[in-house]
Amino acid sequence: MTITDAIHQAVLKVPAPAWTPAVEPDGDIRDGAWVAELAGDCLAGWPKELRLIVRKERPHPGAELRFTDADGMRLTCFATNTAGRAIAALELRHRQRARAETASAPPAPPACAASPSATPRRTRSGWRACRSPSTCRPGC
Repeated sequence: MTITDAIHQAVLKVPAPAWTPAVEPDGDIRDGAWVAELAGDCLAGWPKELRLIVRKERPHPGAELRFTDADGMRLTCFATNTAGRAIAALELRHRQRARAETASAPPAPPACAASPSATPRRTRSGWRACRSPSTCRPGC
C-alpha cells in the first residue's frame, strides 16, 4: 500500500524496542528486516479492527531509496484485519502472498508493443527497430 505522509511520520516515531525481527518461512530470523505495528493518528478514520503493519529492511545492493524510506531502510506496509497473530507471522504471510501473485502474473508485453505505432518509421538516426524481435508482435 502507499505510504502516506501520516504513515511515514508514524514510522519515524516507532521506538526501537517496538521493532520485531522479521522471520523466514523456516522460522529463522530474516537478516536486516524488522516489523512493527502502527497505531495512533495515522489510523484515524480506519475501521477499528484494521491493523497496519510496517516492515523496514536494508535494500539490496544498488537499490535506490525512495523518499518514504527512513534511515537507509526500505519501508513497506500493509493493512490486515487478522487478529490474534504475531506481526512477524502476518508480515511473512503477506510477503509470501505477494511473491505468489508476482510469479503468477502474466508476462509484460515487449517494449515495442507499448509503442503508439506498430509500424516501423523513419527517424533521424534511421529506421526505428524493435529491441527484442523474438517477442514482438507481427508488424512491430
